[in-house]
Amino acid sequence: MPKPATVSTTDALVRQVVIVGGGTAGWMAAAALSRALGPVGRHITLIESDAIGTVGVGEATIPPIRAFNAMLDIAEDRFLRETMGSYKLGIEFVDWGRIGQRYFHPFGAAGQDFHGVPFHQLWLRHRARGGDTGLTDYSMCTVTAREGRFGIPPAGDRTPLAHIAHAYHFDATLYAALLRRVAEEQGVVRHEGRVVQVDRDGGTGDVTAVRLDDGRTIAGDLFVDCSGFAGLLIEGTLATGYHDWRHWLPMDRALAMPTTRLDPLPPYTRATAHAAGWQWRIPLQHRTGNGHVYSSGFTTAEDAERLLRDHAPGEPCGDVRSLSFTTGMRRKAWSHNVVALGLAAGFVEPLESTSIHLIQHGIQRLIALFPGAAVHPAERDAYNADMARAFEAVRDFVVLHYKATTRNDSDFWRTMRAMTVPDSLSHRIELWRAQGRLIPQAGDIFAVPSWAAVLTGQELWPAAYEPGVDRLSADSVEAALRDMHAAYRRAARSLPMHAAALPR
Repeated sequence: MPKPATVSTTDALVRQVVIVGGGTAGWMAAAALSRALGPVGRHITLIESDAIGTVGVGEATIPPIRAFNAMLDIAEDRFLRETMGSYKLGIEFVDWGRIGQRYFHPFGAAGQDFHGVPFHQLWLRHRARGGDTGLTDYSMCTVTAREGRFGIPPAGDRTPLAHIAHAYHFDATLYAALLRRVAEEQGVVRHEGRVVQVDRDGGTGDVTAVRLDDGRTIAGDLFVDCSGFAGLLIEGTLATGYHDWRHWLPMDRALAMPTTRLDPLPPYTRATAHAAGWQWRIPLQHRTGNGHVYSSGFTTAEDAERLLRDHAPGEPCGDVRSLSFTTGMRRKAWSHNVVALGLAAGFVEPLESTSIHLIQHGIQRLIALFPGAAVHPAERDAYNADMARAFEAVRDFVVLHYKATTRNDSDFWRTMRAMTVPDSLSHRIELWRAQGRLIPQAGDIFAVPSWAAVLTGQELWPAAYEPGVDRLSADSVEAALRDMHAAYRRAARSLPMHAAALPR
């Protein structure tokens, strides 16, 4: 019986990959694609213009960034030194559920499940019995962050320190520069210039080349649009359309301003809610990144800047820079032979530090579905479906912070409390309200412990805990909780202060 024919794509590869736009998204794509695809006759070109500036803010991330750096063989010490980075154990939220209240959303788990019962369910019974410790008091990351400490346990560690999960804060401009060095060492070619014209195939509609302001023409087989909000290729040329989410997330402006370094250096981001938005604080080694994300429908630019200056810690060490945006996502992140990444693909405000992760997620999916001889519609559709799930999952998690509040002190907060949320989020909230149940969904970036941290942190309480909890002895569980809480505190206090843990 003859063997099925196999097709070799060696002689018909998508060989020319052109990345339009640099910055964090462009250089992440260049570094990752050149590493993952290898030198098998493929050429990766990146086009950027020094005349097109970037905001250059301090950037906060979530733990998967560590896997991305590891894939590029960027050692953690090198990364932190070259980006002036610091460690991040989670986010402290101030004044979100109500004014005067704060809570911590840590990375990693809170506590440990007992005999198949989720830890947050055990904690809900603990609370119902009069317990006065918070859910995230049983998180190694929360306890360590409150102490202002940090440490990485050795491989195989079986102490509470093994429960530490971390990400980073870093200077986004310095990270892009580091990635550029890595990418160029791997053969990526950078062209300085601004795209002024896009050529398309008259039959397929695919992009065939871009023309630069100096007259050069750069041809390609696959184009990656990292041109920012403009979406030069994905929208300006292909007009894919945009899902506008401002009815759920009306923030449409951001101001960024650096101030002097914090001392002591906290190992976490802070997000403080204000009357018409919120303010970030991101601690770096050399300065502090600050910003105010707000809705122009509820405050003025002048009042927003005044609030930022009044509440930013330390002394300003740079100008205030402004940014306008529309929260949402492209209807197609991959159209024809163009894949959009970063701001060109969509934007969800940075409340949960997901911007870089969505870039990383898109790159990983592109590598997994990278075309051979031509773009296959099934691969393109799979990519678009996956990216839609990821963006929508982030959207729902961010919307939760605004919906689950008792604040009634401004028109903005009254509007947010009263809004109708996406059905996907509404179903989660109703399931939680009944018996505290949290069911993972396709596309989730944040796991059950994250949802539990925000829901309990903003004091959205379920009517009951699930019945299976009562099959476990309450006294035995309470004793285990006490031991766990004490062990986490002892472990945290054994660690060095955050600044001392950074590489020299």
